[in-house]
Amino acid sequence: MHRRLYQWVIGLAEHPKALWALALIAFVESSVFPIPPDVLMIPMIIARPSRAFVIAGVALAASVLGGILGYAIGAFFFDQVGQPVLAFYGKTDSFDVFAARYNEWGAWAVLIAGVTPFPYKVITIVSGVTHLNFTVFMIASVIARGLRFFVVAALLWKFGAPIRDLIERRLGLMFTLFVVILAAGFYVVKYL
Repeated sequence: MHRRLYQWVIGLAEHPKALWALALIAFVESSVFPIPPDVLMIPMIIARPSRAFVIAGVALAASVLGGILGYAIGAFFFDQVGQPVLAFYGKTDSFDVFAARYNEWGAWAVLIAGVTPFPYKVITIVSGVTHLNFTVFMIASVIARGLRFFVVAALLWKFGAPIRDLIERRLGLMFTLFVVILAAGFYVVKYL
């Protein structure tokens, strides 16, 4: 089922209303949908590189608005909606321990989930459940999602289709390594 859904999302790139489809996918991915907007962004940008940054901007705006929905699900509808979403992604077991320490590191969690392959929707819901400061949540979301979408757009705009494989297979790993190196740098500066 997941593969068919993935193929359906890719197919939307050829639709005349692909930008609207991207906005919808980016919006719902931030709170419940399993397929990331990058899947749709990549073929759209390859087809029209001159619109790369418009496409990234639409993905950013819709994703952050969807993140607000995820936050609201966590804050107001956790038992009815949030709990099943977290269960779907296998994140319920460690939730209580995680939530207790979350607000201490919440901005970093939003930043990390916003750029790495970790499901951003889990963090948006957890941010609402733990009542992470909403301004902090919004700033971290804009930075993280902007970084993710605009790096993809810039790479595709500059290098085109030949870099597609690298983005699809390795960009998540590269973002994750960047976050690990950044965290290690902060640790070294603070404790050494």
